[in-house]
Amino acid sequence: MAPAAPIGIGWRQPHYETLLEQRPDLGFIEVHSENFFADGGATLAVLDAGREAYRVSLHGVGLALGSACGLDAWHLDRLARLVERVQPNWVSDHACFARVGSGLHAADLLPIPFTDESLALLARHVDQVQQRLGRRMLVENISAYVGWAGDTLAEPEFFNELTRRTGCGLLLDVNNLFVNARNAGHAPDEAAREAMRWVDAIRPDSVGEIHLAGHCERDDGLVIDDHGSRVREEVWRVYEHALRRLGPVPTLIEWDTALPELDTLLAEAERARALQP
Repeated sequence: MAPAAPIGIGWRQPHYETLLEQRPDLGFIEVHSENFFADGGATLAVLDAGREAYRVSLHGVGLALGSACGLDAWHLDRLARLVERVQPNWVSDHACFARVGSGLHAADLLPIPFTDESLALLARHVDQVQQRLGRRMLVENISAYVGWAGDTLAEPEFFNELTRRTGCGLLLDVNNLFVNARNAGHAPDEAAREAMRWVDAIRPDSVGEIHLAGHCERDDGLVIDDHGSRVREEVWRVYEHALRRLGPVPTLIEWDTALPELDTLLAEAERARALQP
């Protein structure tokens, strides 16, 4: 029997103190890397305390791995320093672009085209990060509200080739799969089936972590990946399907807006734990 996979939660500032006081049974905690780039101070002291109690995952939102202008050397240097200090179990960021030119940053996760040229660019940047950090990283599939004309690769095929070329892993966000399928016009049940087909097309051994989160549906029909509510039932079904195909995978509950009491996140984590094979 395969060992149980760790289940974690995103550790956000309103829960810093409560988590350290209660020390709930969690497999790991995940923080946004950029929040800890300072040279010292209270924030890093809190992270050090969290690291003493739990395994840590560093999840970035600013590397902009798919940006044609290249990586920000300062950002990569700060990340490398943080990795050296924390020695996390996982380091991850997104398959997106955000930087243009020498200093413009969109402060958002913008979609990249799924083409051979884009794949080669992303692979070079992933290699650059992995060589600088001296370790494997995970790259997450994003939720996107626009796309590029002229895509030549299906998204799972794109990620399969990225992980083959670079040795990186995939951070599989199943909520993002569902959100994208809904925004493509599919009703909830069909969107879940579309997400399951995406999972079926990915290389099983490439997935290093799974993210689960909530989303909201606007009055105009647009579905937003806002990480501000419980995981929807359809997304739980996609997650169960992913586990049947992939086996036990470290899983994180993401909740970034409208944060509830810590117990709510722990209940979501317990549900994920109960579903692990």
